[in-house]
Amino acid sequence: ELSGADLIDADLREADLSGANLSDADLSLADLSKANLSTATLGNADLGGAELQLADLSRTDLMGAELSGGADLSGANLSEAELIGAVLNDTYLNRADLSKANLSGAFVTAEQLEQAKTLEGATMPNGSTHD
Repeated sequence: ELSGADLIDADLREADLSGANLSDADLSLADLSKANLSTATLGNADLGGAELQLADLSRTDLMGAELSGGADLSGANLSEAELIGAVLNDTYLNRADLSKANLSGAFVTAEQLEQAKTLEGATMPNGSTHD
């Protein structure tokens, strides 16, 4: 149980956090490169400026998570992730897999989404489904 944990600037590279409850945790500036966060709960977590390159965030609950401040999700697996209302301002999504992700009400630009590897089947911020 890591709900509400203070993990600012933590080195969690390649950590196995699959299924972990990290809701309301402060992971700002943390290095989560190549970490396994699949099926984790990160609702309302602060991931501002976090390094998440090649992290596995598949089926992760990121509802209301703060991912702005230059969070790097380059190459991350976000397939089927719940990103409802997530703040993605200034987030790097280069080559990220957002297939079947739910981005309803997320704060993200079209330019950011164009960087993604795939958006197939994703629910877009306006509620439409991407082909």
